[in-house]
Amino acid sequence: MAQTPVRAENKMGIMPVNKLLLSMSLPIVLSMLVQALYNIVDSIFVSQINQDALTAVSLAFPMQNLMIAVATGTGVGINSMLSKALGEKDFHNANRIARNGIFLSVCSYAVFLIIGLFFTNLYYTSQANGYQTIIDYGSGYLQPVLILSFGLFAQITFERLLQSTGKTMYSMITQATGAIINIILDPILIFGWIGIPAMGIAGAAYATVIGQIIAAVLGVILNVKKNREINLDFRKFRPSGKAIKRIYSVGIPSIIMVSITSIMNFGMNIILIGMNATAATVLGVYFKLQSFVFMPVFGLNNGMIPIVSYNYGAQKKKRIMQTFKLSVMYAAIIMAAGTLVFHLIPDVLITMFNPTPELIELGAPALRIISLSFIFAAFGIVTSGMFQALGNGIMSLIVSVVRQLVLILPVAYLLSLSGDVNLVWLAYPIAEGFSVIASILFMIRIYKKEIKVIPD
Repeated sequence: MAQTPVRAENKMGIMPVNKLLLSMSLPIVLSMLVQALYNIVDSIFVSQINQDALTAVSLAFPMQNLMIAVATGTGVGINSMLSKALGEKDFHNANRIARNGIFLSVCSYAVFLIIGLFFTNLYYTSQANGYQTIIDYGSGYLQPVLILSFGLFAQITFERLLQSTGKTMYSMITQATGAIINIILDPILIFGWIGIPAMGIAGAAYATVIGQIIAAVLGVILNVKKNREINLDFRKFRPSGKAIKRIYSVGIPSIIMVSITSIMNFGMNIILIGMNATAATVLGVYFKLQSFVFMPVFGLNNGMIPIVSYNYGAQKKKRIMQTFKLSVMYAAIIMAAGTLVFHLIPDVLITMFNPTPELIELGAPALRIISLSFIFAAFGIVTSGMFQALGNGIMSLIVSVVRQLVLILPVAYLLSLSGDVNLVWLAYPIAEGFSVIASILFMIRIYKKEIKVIPD
């Protein structure tokens, strides 16, 4: 009688937790640092055009973040459900989740294609407070980013498939490749080097999408050649309502949670540009700079999620809690270092963006004030990842809604009535402090409900 082949235990269930977390996270952290570098380089080159161009790119952030929210939120659902299925040794379901995840990424792209074709100018007009130069620059930048965003959706989806099976080194390669290509192409396309016509701000957009498309192609190749734990054969594929529901049970709260950041930034842009157009530029510069601090923590979080999901599926309580505690510790160290840098040399950081004297004057205190929230954010990000990994994404959503909509925007608006833009930045540490309290309460609840009941 033929015997069913026995698959070896995945490393997420047996490798020492600290070594596993670092091996899973470091490749993602490194790739995200490269991603942060290209975000900053992108804006540095754009700032050489003029400050209006830099402001236009800053105002594009909410829409770009919304697009990334849909892609990464769906990816979180794929990651969590796929890792859990592998932990349960349900390989048929793992394959079904992977294929339906790819299908969802195609559907998501179609939505942003429509936005790019018909609504880009309306998007800028609604927040630029009549600054026509900013509207013109912004439309020229954002439209190609949206219309050609199929590269972004494919890149993120195939990276998440690699991460879900523990192959984070390959996901690092795809992400780093896209970012490096973007960095190389930025000055060539913006300023017209090596005989290519200068494209200005649109060149930054095309550099971005070309990098994403090449990274996506590489992600497909690596999944087909190296990711043996899942089968991506689409012959006879039919969308599965059950698989889509499972992906979005975790993914939709994550999508909404990150999308709320877009709403918050959109609102902050309107508040700030109503006070001073340079203040809106400061916010954009801050988000470019803080990515060097937050991206490593998000990378750590992305490495943590499949470990927790796998061991939750395998009913290994001790490994779940070890992973959580180590993640909190590493996130706090990263955020503490970031706070120190933002406090000591804010003017040096801003100088990279070809600033006007007013940009430095407004930007330096802004970086110092907002960075007071970093340590609080470390705990919030990791606990949010725990909620998602255990299939309770709704808790992450509640914390995010309270922090960004119930607190940051109303508090920022009330502080703006003083006329002092420096007071507006206090909304960030105030909101993060309250979110920590909510995260602790939810973590206690989820521990009692989901983890404590697992037998030792």
